[in-house]
Amino acid sequence: MECRYQERFETVVDRISTVVLGKQPQIRLALTCLFAGGHLLIEDIPGIGKTTLASSLARVLGLGFRRVQFTSDLLPGDVLGVSVFEQKTAAFVFHPGPVFTQVLLADEINRATPKTQSALLEAMEERQVTVEGQTRPLPRPFFVIATQNPIEQSGTFPLPDSQMDRFLIRVDLGYPDRASERFLLELGETKSHLMRLETLLEPEEIGAVQAAAARVHAAPALVEYVLNLLEFTRNSPEFQVGLSPRAGLALLAAARTWAFLCGRDHALPEDVQAVLPYVVSHRLRKAKDFRELTADEAASLLARVPLP
Repeated sequence: MECRYQERFETVVDRISTVVLGKQPQIRLALTCLFAGGHLLIEDIPGIGKTTLASSLARVLGLGFRRVQFTSDLLPGDVLGVSVFEQKTAAFVFHPGPVFTQVLLADEINRATPKTQSALLEAMEERQVTVEGQTRPLPRPFFVIATQNPIEQSGTFPLPDSQMDRFLIRVDLGYPDRASERFLLELGETKSHLMRLETLLEPEEIGAVQAAAARVHAAPALVEYVLNLLEFTRNSPEFQVGLSPRAGLALLAAARTWAFLCGRDHALPEDVQAVLPYVVSHRLRKAKDFRELTADEAASLLARVPLP
């Protein structure tokens, strides 16, 4: 790996950490998700800093940013855009929705109805949207950061498995440690500090990092390790359904990117182990009560699947 990217990655983490306090592991995972070409789901209670993390990522990386507050009355057209008849031209003119950006924050995505949630499926998978029969490409890079309130909170609609599978990584932020929260209380409102964050990367550099991360070598033995992990979930009666081939691709892509950001040109089992809890936890459900795994429960897979 070119040293300049690894050093700048550490600088990016440090800068974001000045407004998202005490959450370096989550910041690293968010950047891994972006550079792996995926999308990020942040699940936690309101007021933890989910929106601040999304805004600071976009600002430090020099990316266009739009935020959509998902509510029960939000319509697909509010996200994708609509065609409006203009009398001057006597023709319909398409007005792009907020999805036409580089970083889209889908805030409280599970407060919208399933119909509106599904409006993002094509955008997240194909990097394009089809409105009224016409397909329009989205800007590159295109990165969705969705926040989700715990499903037991009122006014929420659970994301379908097909939507959950579009998210490469899921993290939760949790409460800050005491020292970080003391500093936050002394710092006060973080909005002004967020606005002062400087841009450290350009969009075309992000594309270069994504391409370089995808070229990180994965040895046949490492691929066998990933296959063993997938096979274990499919054969175990503990899970309702095992991990899909898409999940295997996601796990390997995240491991390659993690290795790249650690300064290596080859992925190790440790890279798979570092990202696995956050790549597979939202893709697996317990057979007993159909609930999704926590990151800790997903990490327990590593103790049950030996290295090749």
